[in-house]
Amino acid sequence: MARRDFIVTGMVALLGGPAWARQAARSAGKTPVILVVGDSLSAEYGLARGTGWVTLLEQRLAQEKIAAQVINASVSGDTTAGGRARLAALLKLHQPTLVVLELGGNDALRGLPLQGTQDNLSWMTQQAQAAGARVLLVGMQMPPNYGADYGRRFAALFETVARERKAALVPFLLKGVADAPNATALFQPDRIHPRAEAQPRMLDNVWPELRKLL
Repeated sequence: MARRDFIVTGMVALLGGPAWARQAARSAGKTPVILVVGDSLSAEYGLARGTGWVTLLEQRLAQEKIAAQVINASVSGDTTAGGRARLAALLKLHQPTLVVLELGGNDALRGLPLQGTQDNLSWMTQQAQAAGARVLLVGMQMPPNYGADYGRRFAALFETVARERKAALVPFLLKGVADAPNATALFQPDRIHPRAEAQPRMLDNVWPELRKLL
């Protein structure tokens, strides 16, 4: 057994568990993989290619000289149920080190039951962790016209999943965008999808927690 393999094996023995084993082996042998599973907010909807926050993340990693591969598996219009249906294949194909879950907004826009959204996010978090990946949940908030109680319960479900599954959390992807004094100017005409000018702020909201996980 090579010295490097011996060290990795020893680390696995100390840390325990098949998830740790897979993660340790991957860390020793290849560049970390960041898998982003999101909806239109991460899929560059209405934007020029290469201007969304996920692409800016790749650039930030290069600037910080952090070796990591970013795979954007986001699909416009996707719900947590859609992400749940796609996740197993994505985990098997890409074997990520870190999974960023940015889903839930479309569930609320479609009026889907909040419990279902929470259950789907919890299941996806658990499956990603079982595959040896760390998880970063990216939360969303609803506009005031959805009602204060609904908005509170929707925002809280991300916190609940993060706490119960011991995952990292970005409370609100659009902080500083949706609640900015010039918010209208930062959104496309549909008033749902941020313009290119807002994408750096979105990355700044995600970066601190993501950087910790790397």
